[in-house]
Amino acid sequence: MSITKDKVLEALKNVDDPDLHKDIVTLGMVKDVEIDGKKVNFTVELTTPACPMKEVIHRACVNAITYYVDKEAEVNVNMTARVTTQQNGNKEVMLPNVKNVIAIASGKGGVGKSTIAANLAVALSKMGAKVGLVDADIYGPSIPTMFDVVHEKPGATIINEKQYMLPVESYGIKVLSIGFFAPPSQAIPWRGPMASKALRQMFSDAYWGEIDYMVVDLPPGTGDIHLTFVSAVPITGAVIVTTPQEVALADARKALSMFQMPAVNVPVLGIVENMAYFTPEELPNNKYYLFGKEGGKQLAESANLPLLGQIPIVQSIREAGDAGRPAVMQDGSISSIAFMEMAQNIAQQIAIKNAASPLVSNITPN
Repeated sequence: MSITKDKVLEALKNVDDPDLHKDIVTLGMVKDVEIDGKKVNFTVELTTPACPMKEVIHRACVNAITYYVDKEAEVNVNMTARVTTQQNGNKEVMLPNVKNVIAIASGKGGVGKSTIAANLAVALSKMGAKVGLVDADIYGPSIPTMFDVVHEKPGATIINEKQYMLPVESYGIKVLSIGFFAPPSQAIPWRGPMASKALRQMFSDAYWGEIDYMVVDLPPGTGDIHLTFVSAVPITGAVIVTTPQEVALADARKALSMFQMPAVNVPVLGIVENMAYFTPEELPNNKYYLFGKEGGKQLAESANLPLLGQIPIVQSIREAGDAGRPAVMQDGSISSIAFMEMAQNIAQQIAIKNAASPLVSNITPN
């Protein structure tokens, strides 16, 4: 019996996306089916390049064709990705060409929120996504240091007779920070309205182009900047960063409750537990729980949220941040593996959330 396109598609209806709980044909993920005798070629378009189930789906596709269609079929599956979004392409919406905005928040300072934001941005970029990073920590911008662009300045361009800032680019990431507009040693003593205006301008007065994920490093706490941000920008979801000890968890709960307030109503994607344990470089299998054990995990469980990552205390993470080269770029290291897993989990939660939205689309707004 000959192999046909209809038989291939019928077979692939037995392959479900593990996150979206529907088959990949119904989800519109199967593209460009080509048949040449026993050779079967097609593309599976995932909802994120960071999909942790890519190999599982690939293997299931091959098995479906050989089991349901022809055991002698030569199956070639091209795995690609197009990031989904809830945006509907409305030009009146701020950032119409930015598919997803991820707020990185914490209840208190010192928990490594900027480190998480920086490494998340680079990890998503390494997986093939187009990424932007906004340092919205108006009073303590640290992203320029972490990306080795302290002395850089945004460029400028004119579009439709309006002048826009051009973000600084580093390691494939488009970056904007208030730190670009003041000397590194100078304090920025702004009152709330001034800080809020500056934050808005980094979104509305910048030309970002097409972005799959925009990571926003918010200041610690729950104040004017946060309220300005949630009212001005279409946020896909927030990530709460905490360390394991109770003093940090108490403030993380406050940040979590702020996003869940009816007046704010921003989905929380999950919890990242930073400084979860100490691992010496020379003893990678040893774990020492300096700040308590699994406090972030317990917070996630009590809030019925995913635990998105547990990041260890490793000296190289601090050194990488100081050197302006995020630790996730150290391929194969303990810290890089932890950050990549975190990024996969965050992208996975975004894909699940977008799939449940009536506005979901995998087409970049024009």
